Amino acid sequence: MSSASHLSDEAEAQFWHGVRTAGRFFMGEADVQTALEQLVRVLDAHGIPYAIIGAMALNEFGYQRTTVDVDVLLTPEGLAAFKSHALGRGYIEKFPGSRGVRDTAHHVDIDVVLTGTFPGDGNPKPVVFPDPADAALRGTRVALLPLPTLVELKLASGMTAPHRLKDLADVQELIRIQRLPRTLVLELNAFVRDKYLELWQAVEEHRDE
Repeated sequence: MSSASHLSDEAEAQFWHGVRTAGRFFMGEADVQTALEQLVRVLDAHGIPYAIIGAMALNEFGYQRTTVDVDVLLTPEGLAAFKSHALGRGYIEKFPGSRGVRDTAHHVDIDVVLTGTFPGDGNPKPVVFPDPADAALRGTRVALLPLPTLVELKLASGMTAPHRLKDLADVQELIRIQRLPRTLVLELNAFVRDKYLELWQAVEEHRDE
């Protein structure tokens, strides 16, 4: 007789909820994707420079990872302009005075990262979040950071913040999926180069497994 414990109805329901949520995400039908499209429309309509970062940006580079919020890079002036146009018109602050806002129609958090701040632990370091007006690549529907910049920021984040180790895992997956070359290290800040080479080597050693 099996000695396996019984899975509770609540736990099983949560499992299937996660499966359905992931399915909607990969079909492009999740609330977070609709919220992203709405956010981009608002920012573009008011000429506010931005770059989408975080898990949503990873999908653009072939690494499909679900998420429940939208991360966006803005300047302090851009954030002020966005709030001026958007608060009370489908968006509220997460709490009074917060950088982040919430899309009230889709119940999705919009997490704002500001130009000039530092990834990971937030302490000063050679890697800094850039001005999207200078750094972002514009497509027809969205603005994103170049892949080397995204990799650099994630490395600096994961290296300095124990609660952000998933950023290092993200870089590993980008190396694997995009087959990023060892020479990409030359495009990265010296602060993160050794970590990139460490992750690159780990991927290459196990690529055929």
